[in-house]
Amino acid sequence: MNTRSAHDIILKVNGEEHKILAGSSETLLIALRSKLGLTGSKPGCLNGDCGACTVLINGVPHKSCLSLAVEMDEADIMTIEGLKEDPIQTAFVEHFAFQCGYCTSGFIMNCKALVDYMETIDENVITEWLESNICRCTGYKEIEEAVKSVLTSRGNTDY
Repeated sequence: MNTRSAHDIILKVNGEEHKILAGSSETLLIALRSKLGLTGSKPGCLNGDCGACTVLINGVPHKSCLSLAVEMDEADIMTIEGLKEDPIQTAFVEHFAFQCGYCTSGFIMNCKALVDYMETIDENVITEWLESNICRCTGYKEIEEAVKSVLTSRGNTDY
């Protein structure tokens, strides 16, 4: 890496601060995987289409393959490794909402933001949110059921 194009930044990931040297064009996905050893975010298409690399940045889902690490200095980043038995993870297991598992972490992160931060959620909102991630192995029915089970446990039955 050319040191003239590298920057010292602080990545706040899963509640911990990490000082790293990031290149100007280095993506958050690469920094998470290669510098912090957090491999739950997966490189899929690397152009923002598949969502396998989805993380939460300040509570909002972002595709880490499209985010520059240097732009994340001091941002609050959550990866799949930071969830630790979150209800949405449990729901994915209980509803068999995965097959090969490659895309699962991206779906879980996207669905976590959906169930935690959206105030009004119905079938259309769930469908719209799931469109940002792609699963090549299975249908989305089980994923929808996992989301609905978390919403039901929180008293939302609008769908």
